[in-house]
Amino acid sequence: MRAKATSSRAKAAPARAKAAPARARATSSRATTSRAKAASSRAKAAPARAKAAPSRAKAAPSRAKAAPSRAKAAPSRAKAAPSRAKAAQSRAKAPSAQTAPTRGPASSRSIGSSQFITSLADRPERPGRSLVTRNHEVIQRWARARGAKPATIAGTEREGRPGVLTFNIPGYRESSRIREITWDDWFRTFDLRRLNLIYQEQMRDGRQSNFFRTENPNREDG
Repeated sequence: MRAKATSSRAKAAPARAKAAPARARATSSRATTSRAKAASSRAKAAPARAKAAPSRAKAAPSRAKAAPSRAKAAPSRAKAAPSRAKAAQSRAKAPSAQTAPTRGPASSRSIGSSQFITSLADRPERPGRSLVTRNHEVIQRWARARGAKPATIAGTEREGRPGVLTFNIPGYRESSRIREITWDDWFRTFDLRRLNLIYQEQMRDGRQSNFFRTENPNREDG
């Protein structure tokens, strides 16, 4: 039996030997075909890349031309920034409905000639300047600097509310009719009647001034 098996393997060996060159040729053929196809694809792609190159070359000057335009636009934006800043400052300086002096048929001529003070940042143009304001903070700062207390004149009350508004300043216009009230009551009446405060910070010689008066643009008394 072993002799027969050996004989069979010996017969099969020449067959395998013949098949080996065939497999080698097939492998070589497939590799050659793949390389040829790859080379052909690259060859086809080369003209497309060649065509694309001029397009990129043409696009380069366009980008170069666009660069100066962007450079020119930058100063324009820079110039626009101060304009926006100035506009913001103008809005900030513009009197609001709450702080702008009110006007009416009984407005005095001094309103037109007085400097409007609409915020704590505003300062008199010169000593002795007549000023007018409705800003609560400005009024309180002026009063504190003089030790003044919010007050009304006794006997001028209206429907349980303070009447003529004034200040109790030690040593200035002292009167037994002056009755001190709270800031809340003072400003509530001040805003309800849309009053203006005409006042001075300094006299012409630079000394502190205590001059003030409240004005009702719609009535002759404050």
